[in-house]
Amino acid sequence: MSILRVSVGQYSQAGRKRVNQDFHGAALPVEPRLSTKGIAVALADGIGSSAVSQVASAAAVHGFLDDYYCTAETWTVRRSAQRVLAALNSWLHAQTQRSDARFDKDRGYICTFSALIFKGREVHLLHIGDSRIYRLHPQAWEQLSDDHRIRVSSVESYLGRALGVGPTVEIDHRSWRAEVGEVYILATDGAYEYLDSVAVHQALAVHADDLDAASAMLVSTALARGSEDNVTVQLVRVDELPELDTQDLHTERRCLALPPPLQPRMHFDGYLIVRELYASSRSHVHLAVDQRSGRHVALKTPSVGLREDPDYLDRFLLEEWVARRIDNAHVLKPHAADRPRQYLHVAMEYIDGHTLAQWMTDYPAPDLDTVRRIVEQVAKGLQAFHHREMLHQDLRPENVMIDRAGTVKIIDFAAVHVAGLAEGTRTPYAQAPVGELQYAAPEYFLGLGGSPASDLFSLAVIMYQMLTGQLPYGLQVTRLRTPRDLRSLRYIPARERRPELPPWIDGVLRRALHPCGRKRQEALSEFMQDLHTSGRQYQSRRPIPLLERNPVRFWQSLTLLLALSVMLLLGLRLTGH
Repeated sequence: MSILRVSVGQYSQAGRKRVNQDFHGAALPVEPRLSTKGIAVALADGIGSSAVSQVASAAAVHGFLDDYYCTAETWTVRRSAQRVLAALNSWLHAQTQRSDARFDKDRGYICTFSALIFKGREVHLLHIGDSRIYRLHPQAWEQLSDDHRIRVSSVESYLGRALGVGPTVEIDHRSWRAEVGEVYILATDGAYEYLDSVAVHQALAVHADDLDAASAMLVSTALARGSEDNVTVQLVRVDELPELDTQDLHTERRCLALPPPLQPRMHFDGYLIVRELYASSRSHVHLAVDQRSGRHVALKTPSVGLREDPDYLDRFLLEEWVARRIDNAHVLKPHAADRPRQYLHVAMEYIDGHTLAQWMTDYPAPDLDTVRRIVEQVAKGLQAFHHREMLHQDLRPENVMIDRAGTVKIIDFAAVHVAGLAEGTRTPYAQAPVGELQYAAPEYFLGLGGSPASDLFSLAVIMYQMLTGQLPYGLQVTRLRTPRDLRSLRYIPARERRPELPPWIDGVLRRALHPCGRKRQEALSEFMQDLHTSGRQYQSRRPIPLLERNPVRFWQSLTLLLALSVMLLLGLRLTGH
């Protein structure tokens, strides 16, 4: 199986200056970080007016290469890199504010920064300042980064953007598909102003198998051509790319045997099977006892009918992978087994309780406060997913459990979309979930991909159903095929089904259930705020016209009015004769 593999060469020299204010570095991790975070190459260039700029350059490169690999595996490259660079920028700016340079930023802890990150089959560019990143072509080189330099005149210019200048910084980010054999060049201005693609091709021809030597040759060329600045060059060649959708879950799955049918009192992989809890076309769940710890667990095994589907089996293992990366009171936890396993199964905490679907059957007309308490707990669980750039995508009453203490937990992560894992694969965006679709947001049916607003829509559908026993759009959403179909969706007010509900509740739910994701609340926290403040912003709004609230009743009323008018006119005409 092919993996991501690149060759890196780098060289830096102070040149004719006493101090080298450039700094460079690269990180080539092994699995699993190679798959989850990728390979990073970074370069920083200090400014000549600062006596401490070389400290800033070294801190930027060291800090980035260390901290980037400490970010969550579930995050995308962009989020991880920009979070790290924002923190580094704040630290550098704070150092300047504590120093004698606080009134003259040009003497502070300031540097440019450029980086390439290779993850999966994608290349990501991060850039601040006027160092440059190029891609080499047979007859030329293509500049991929933008120079953040302000030109005052033909002889005067200054940096418009750099790390450490202010408390915040704007960071350029681009990404594209990588190709085997591509060569990228990262260079400071002391190098690229004196080099061209011909020089790079010559260096690669002489040192085809030694990119460090090729980089050193380019540095020597720049100095020979008159560079009086620090000179740094990094070369990166893409040697091999991974197969599409390659993840470490593939390897783990292939090392595990498919489990036999489980029966009560059966000993299985260190567990004693007690009884079956649940069975569906996609999985089987049994109550079991861990024979080492004595704890009860919910043991999940793949469906017999899908055992020949490798994509399904990979997603089956994803459930445990996701659970191990979320620590939240309202998200199902994995069982901490301290031994290797032979068979493909997932062991999760056992919840002694019932599903929200059963609760809704037992309590068909709950009061609003009770519903709010349950929805708030589900929202907190969803926020834990969203903070890690995950979407649950299959939120429905059957996938929410309530234990005997009243704690609500989200379960079943087989449909979860993990942005950090999907990045650089065949399907990087959230796709339509598999399963019951009446809780799915309209954008899934239009092929637009999901977002946190899609999980919000599902939560609002559940809340609406808890209050009314019905769905807000019936089954209209599942019939959507084109954006034009969205116009046909008509929200049925909850108060039509339960008149005792407060008027503002429909304002809150109507927004959360808007067919267009951009018009819903911006985050789950805003939705919960609306519910806890009794929807104050919705109470002062003009009454919603009957045509929007209930188009059927509007047209019935209009028809009746027209019929009465016709009868009145006929009566007047007859009276006149």
